[in-house]
Amino acid sequence: MKVFSVSEYIQFLNESLVAIVPYNDLAVEGEVANFKISQDKWVWFDLKDEAGLINCFMTTWDLKVPLEDGMKIRALGFPKIYQKSGKFSITIKQIELVGEGALKKAYEMLKKKLEAEGLFATERKRALPRFPKKIALITSPTAAAYTDFIRIINNRWGGVEVDLLPVVVQGKEAVGEVTRAFYWLNNHAGDYDVCVLTRGGGSLEDLQAFNSEETARAVYSSKVPVVCAIGHERDVSLAELSADVRASTPSNAAERVVPSREEVLGELDFMQGEIADGLSFRLTELGHTIERQFNFIEQAARGPLEKTRQLFGTLEQHFNDLVFQLEKKQAVVDSYERLFANLNPRQLLKRGYSITRDSLGRVIRSAQQVGAGDKIVIELSEGNIKSKVI
Repeated sequence: MKVFSVSEYIQFLNESLVAIVPYNDLAVEGEVANFKISQDKWVWFDLKDEAGLINCFMTTWDLKVPLEDGMKIRALGFPKIYQKSGKFSITIKQIELVGEGALKKAYEMLKKKLEAEGLFATERKRALPRFPKKIALITSPTAAAYTDFIRIINNRWGGVEVDLLPVVVQGKEAVGEVTRAFYWLNNHAGDYDVCVLTRGGGSLEDLQAFNSEETARAVYSSKVPVVCAIGHERDVSLAELSADVRASTPSNAAERVVPSREEVLGELDFMQGEIADGLSFRLTELGHTIERQFNFIEQAARGPLEKTRQLFGTLEQHFNDLVFQLEKKQAVVDSYERLFANLNPRQLLKRGYSITRDSLGRVIRSAQQVGAGDKIVIELSEGNIKSKVI
């Protein structure tokens, strides 16, 4: 017989329990009761059914879904006996919600929490580019959602580059793959104009990955505008509420992301007509404006022009009068010139007359003015004669 101490015996039992009940092979399903969180780190609750009850323990960082009493869950963990208390419990590592009731409760609780944090706020949602060049598509490559999206994109516009970021869209691995896809996208955000997260329809349990907190926060934190299209109409997933744009189906997502070729051509035709009509109207309006300005200038200038015309007429009359007076004065001047020419002594000298002056230059008019021996000067038409009176 082997004898253990109490602590050794508990350790032996724990090792035996782990060996008997592997972590990923067995799960316990039941209803949550006495749920509480201590120090924002430790989570305690009971898992029960009609006939039994098990104590459960886990950490807050392992708790990925909101819980409350009455919710039905499936818990994966390992059994353990605590040395100090000798109490048996299950250390939970992963929880799955079971049943539509539990899923709806968790959905409403998480929705309320994220809404209070502003993840669904309308004012933070971004507009999509009108003509994207490159799209990141997060979906399953084997799903009909992928082929539907690509087909509509090519039919409506074409020439758009679509990069598939393949993920599973259902099951335990879905949340991790979707969040990693967004992490990769944020590191390459400059390469893409828009991101589309999509899958086809399904039950609330099938769509659980798109109602997880991790997925909602990944969509919210995307550096690229996100269109989320989950193929169901009854409920709106938390991922769709966190996205910038919600589409009803993968095909509708493609319609929201790229414009219709026919619509764009129609818009261009309409814009061309609007531009032509606008130019025609503007030219007509400018013509009327110019005509009104010319009329205004004509009206404004008519009075000054008439006064200027009258002034020029008056100036012309005064000028003509001045010319007439000048001509009269010129005739008088001409007559005086003729008179002066006739009275000019030098004209008489040319006829043989002379002018006699004494030594002082005075004109001698009488022989009584001189005596014998006086010097005189006789001025002729050409030259002078110096003489002496005998």
